[in-house]
Amino acid sequence: MYKVAQSADERLHRIQNALRKVLKVSAFDNSRDYWEQRYRRGGNSGAGSYNRLAAFKADVINDFVATNNVESVIEFGSGDGAQLALAQYPAYIGVDVSHTVLEATRRRFSGDQSISFLHTSEVTEAHRADLALSLDVIYHLVEDDVFDAYMRQLFSAGTKFVIVYASNEDRAWSSPHVRHREFTRWVEANQPDFVLKQRIPNAYPYSKKDPDNTSFADFYIFTRTS
Repeated sequence: MYKVAQSADERLHRIQNALRKVLKVSAFDNSRDYWEQRYRRGGNSGAGSYNRLAAFKADVINDFVATNNVESVIEFGSGDGAQLALAQYPAYIGVDVSHTVLEATRRRFSGDQSISFLHTSEVTEAHRADLALSLDVIYHLVEDDVFDAYMRQLFSAGTKFVIVYASNEDRAWSSPHVRHREFTRWVEANQPDFVLKQRIPNAYPYSKKDPDNTSFADFYIFTRTS
């Protein structure tokens, strides 16, 4: 009887271990590890960096850069480089939390001397640009301390402008790696040197029927006043 019970316990243990291995692929611990694991498994930056959503973002930002004589851009959350491939920036620094994706983008853009990449931990006060960018990032910062640190780094780096492409309301979401925030309240409370000059609604507003080709993000353009 003891042997039977032991055998049943062993089978249960094996089943539990197998389930842990399966669930580990999709488990969410924190935002940093989520993206590192995602890129390491061959994942990309998401639907927002491809097809018509990427083209919409590129049209808006490229036009802004040309119209406002922006000479340098720094992007926090540069991702896999799919969006960057559509960009027209005189000089660019891409910053990301994932070492895996940084290795890939450094190889991809190695022939362009106007483009460089840094890990988040490597950014200093010397890394500044006319325009600081945040595209499809803020609603992935689920931890309050990570969100706060990211926002301070972003606004510190923009000498003239900051452009954020994100949702802007506090609401729940089904995915553990998504947390919608009304981030403009944080800007008003913590960045008195910046003013929101323009909001550009998404050309393809979010639809549950077509989540890969629509988005809940809009453009928010901030200008430094002093």
